[in-house]
Amino acid sequence: MDWLYSLFVEHSALQAVVVLSLISAIGLGLGKVRFWGISLGVTFVFFAGILAGHLGLSIDPQMLNYAESFGLVIFVYALGLQVGPGFFSSFRQGGVRLNMLALGVVLIGTLMAVLGSFLTGISLPDMVGILCGATTNTPALGAAQQTLKQLGMETSTPALGCAVTYPLGVVGVILAILVLRKSMVTDKDLEVQEKEGENKTYIGAFQVHNPGIFNKSVKEIADLSYAKFVISRLWRDGKVTIPTSDKIVKEGDRLLVITSEKDAAAMTVLFGEQEHTDWNKEDIDWDAIDSKLISQRIVVTRPELNGKKLGALHLRNHYGINITRVYRSGVQLLATAGLTLQLGDRLTIVGEAAAVHNVEKVLGNAIKSLKEPNLVAVFIGIILGLILGSIPISFPGISQPVKLGLAGGPIVVGILIGTFGPRLHMVTYTTRSANLMLRALGLSLYLACLGLDAGAHFFETVFRPEGLLWIGVGFVLTLVPVLIMGVVAFKWMKVDFGSVTGMLCGSMANPMALNYANDTIPGDNPSVSYATVYPLCMFIRVIIAQVLLMFLLGS
Repeated sequence: MDWLYSLFVEHSALQAVVVLSLISAIGLGLGKVRFWGISLGVTFVFFAGILAGHLGLSIDPQMLNYAESFGLVIFVYALGLQVGPGFFSSFRQGGVRLNMLALGVVLIGTLMAVLGSFLTGISLPDMVGILCGATTNTPALGAAQQTLKQLGMETSTPALGCAVTYPLGVVGVILAILVLRKSMVTDKDLEVQEKEGENKTYIGAFQVHNPGIFNKSVKEIADLSYAKFVISRLWRDGKVTIPTSDKIVKEGDRLLVITSEKDAAAMTVLFGEQEHTDWNKEDIDWDAIDSKLISQRIVVTRPELNGKKLGALHLRNHYGINITRVYRSGVQLLATAGLTLQLGDRLTIVGEAAAVHNVEKVLGNAIKSLKEPNLVAVFIGIILGLILGSIPISFPGISQPVKLGLAGGPIVVGILIGTFGPRLHMVTYTTRSANLMLRALGLSLYLACLGLDAGAHFFETVFRPEGLLWIGVGFVLTLVPVLIMGVVAFKWMKVDFGSVTGMLCGSMANPMALNYANDTIPGDNPSVSYATVYPLCMFIRVIIAQVLLMFLLGS
């Protein structure tokens, strides 16, 4: 039985893989179980790691550090890659407001920690460790430990403070979200959130009665309007055509127009009269509208089209078809000439069957090719993210330079590559399932290592009087700032609940709570707002951990 003992106990690369896999399997299995209708999901991996550490299981410290770091990097990079396409647009649509609200969470928690140190007698280094655990922010803990080493002070107790408060730091944010949801949020609020979005397209039928556009071409009319639109079909004298940019519009023409929802009223002013038929229902049979034309959704799969402008393809003039809508990452976009195509975009094509078939050859529509993994972009992104995270940034009054670290650097690069990669003809497309797999694998590794490391002295610290005090203080530092800013964001600032939860999870650097929010709240708003506020909040928390210690202890 020596082989079995060495497999689980004796430190080796094989033993590390076995132990971490065992912890992850048990934790993920428990995550499927619901308690009082609530499941903590992947968070149970962390608790399973604590229990394993308490029972005496351990792995080589270098292996532990590697697996923990690699897991965290994979998770945050995949998250950045997923939300990248919608990150900057969301920032324009309210990202400044979200970041200000998130900074409110950070500042309230920090002020409470400083006051708590004076009121409870907990030393400032220990309080910083407690704050890092309450906000589930291990990069900030690492920064604090580096600062303490520089000051010649003990670094182990802050780490222990982080470990004992970390579990309730995870649970506290989830609990706060539950309290906010039960006390303030209705089903109607969630339904509205699902249907919101400036990118949502609107389809309407209009009759041309505006003398100002009589006998003008489609291009001339488009130049007259500030609002962007696409004319999908034109009916005249009982015949339907696909209008090109040179098509002359005459009085009495019927037009099927696709525009953004916010510009629907402007279309009525532009063309003259809107028909009352609802063209936005999901059950419309577009092929039955007219016998001559068909509507088909085609996927962009040819790599050479990645990063090209839609207008540069001249599909309408060359093939006599119209592109009415573009679907990307679950978001419906207006098919304007300036839209940059990405691999995986789904284009709705309207035209004659033969013409649509020819366009299909141009765009690819080879869905199988998208399922091939593109790991080059992933590894390049990780390298660039780690380089960015390693760059020292100096601030006045702080002797030790600050770094974005393992978490901040990769998520920033992931966002940038996800957004701008296609414009540089860099293929960044990954299927949703592949992205979810990367994120789940990375997060499981990270939590298993974190729990295993903290578990050895966890219970003995918890049951000491000071341990119980630390836990109580940490829970308050988690719960109070989240509840305060959650109420302010939802009730006062009127932010949708999905974005509020993502903002709260991002401000607390809590991917486990984000996982819970994504499972219980429809739409991608939690993930997008998480990524919107996460880089700034992570950076600020890393700075604050160092500033507090240097300014209050360094003198």
